[in-house]
Amino acid sequence: MLNKLKTELDRLKNPVKAAIYQRFFKTGKGGYGEGDVFLGITVPEQRKIAREYLALPLNDVGKMLSSKIHEYRVVALMILSAKFRSSDEKGKGKITKFYLHNLAGVNNWDLVDGSAPTILGEYLLKRNRAILYKMALSKNLWERRVAVMATFAFTKEGQFDDTIEIAKILLSDKHDLIHKAVGWMLREIGKKDETVLKHFLDENCTKKPRTMLRYAIEKFEEGERKAYLKRS
Repeated sequence: MLNKLKTELDRLKNPVKAAIYQRFFKTGKGGYGEGDVFLGITVPEQRKIAREYLALPLNDVGKMLSSKIHEYRVVALMILSAKFRSSDEKGKGKITKFYLHNLAGVNNWDLVDGSAPTILGEYLLKRNRAILYKMALSKNLWERRVAVMATFAFTKEGQFDDTIEIAKILLSDKHDLIHKAVGWMLREIGKKDETVLKHFLDENCTKKPRTMLRYAIEKFEEGERKAYLKRS
C-alpha cells in the first residue's frame, strides 16, 4: 500500500509548481524550510489521495513523515488526522503519542497548522496541557509553533487562557512565523470575545512584535487599528 501511495503521488509531480513552492516555503540555504523537497502537487490533489489511503498502517504513516518530500508528509498528516477523528479515546491517545514521537517530520508551517489543532489540540481539550508550555520554550521553531497552534482547538470551545499564557511566553520570540501564528490565534480569540483580546493588547501592546500586533488587530475598525499601532 505504501509503495502504491508513493507511486500515485510521484505521478502527479509538477516541476513548474514545485519550483514555485520551493521558493514560497523558503527551502533555500538559511531559509526556514531549508532542504525541503517539493513535487508540486496541489492541496486538493493531496486531499483526494489521502482519502483513498486512510487504512495506511501507522508504521507506514511514520515512514511518510520521515521523508524529505513535503507532499509525502502532508498526506501522512492528513491520513493521521482522519484516523484521529474516527478513533475512540484509546485510539486518539495512541495517535497523539505517535504524532509527538514523529514531530520531527512536522517541520513547516503548513504541516504544523494542518495537524497541531486537529490532533494535539483536540486531544488536550480535557487533559493537562503542560506539554504545550514546554514546547513553547523549545529552541525548535516548529515545536514553538505547534504549541500556539494547538490552542486553536481550545479557542473554538471558548477556552482562552492557554492561548493567552503561551502568547505571553512567545512575546519575545525572534521569528516572524511565531509572530504570525500568535497574532492569528489572538485574532481568533477576538472573534469569540473582543474584550479578552483587548485586555491582552492593553497589557502587552508595547511588548508585542509589530507583525504579531497587526495580525491580532486585523478585524478591528480602522481607527482602533491605528490607535494600537501608534501605541506599539
